[in-house]
Amino acid sequence: MADKPVVEVSGLGKTVDNGGEPLVILQDISFSVMSGETVAIVGASGSGKSTLLGLLAGLDAPSSGEVRLAGVSLNALDEDRLARLRGRVLGFVFQSFQLLPSLTALENVMLPLELAGMAGAAETARAWLERVGLGHRLKHYPKHLSGGEQQRVALARAFAPNPGLVLADEPTGNLDAATGRQIIELMFDLNARQGTTLLLVTHDEAIAARCGRTLRIQSGQLTG
Repeated sequence: MADKPVVEVSGLGKTVDNGGEPLVILQDISFSVMSGETVAIVGASGSGKSTLLGLLAGLDAPSSGEVRLAGVSLNALDEDRLARLRGRVLGFVFQSFQLLPSLTALENVMLPLELAGMAGAAETARAWLERVGLGHRLKHYPKHLSGGEQQRVALARAFAPNPGLVLADEPTGNLDAATGRQIIELMFDLNARQGTTLLLVTHDEAIAARCGRTLRIQSGQLTG
């Protein structure tokens, strides 16, 4: 995988119906991301960054063009095969954490491991929570964790299955500045140690500068 694209995007577009008028959110987006790269996607609010990330993950369908993950065209997959591909290839880090409130920190990290049929899910999840500094919070539910702690759980959940690609959507957006800096340091450290490919949506130029490459979106199109 060293010199093969993990992500290939060609002619990608997204248009929605806006009260009878077509609203173009993304238009003719094309790029590739190689294995091991760290890439930032930056742009103003409403430029289409998060929509692009949803298309890359197969959580939304494009109006035109194609996304290929690990060589597989998402256009050709039904929901079940999309879910299996996501479970095998992708890790997610969301601005709003997206932890399941009825599960403990340990159970939240175990879930993708169990869905992937990995042996020793509890041991692996416990080790990852210790790596992110939450070995003492295994049995706590999300409502009893701070925002920074919830995002640490989310990082452990994303990296624990050893995905080829981690997608992060404004991972510090709901955190104060000091906590956000800690989370970014942790995320880049975990990514470097795992050799994961990282695609990061952010409005923060300082965070984008930490990545090896930056893709800029303006009014739904790549610029520069």
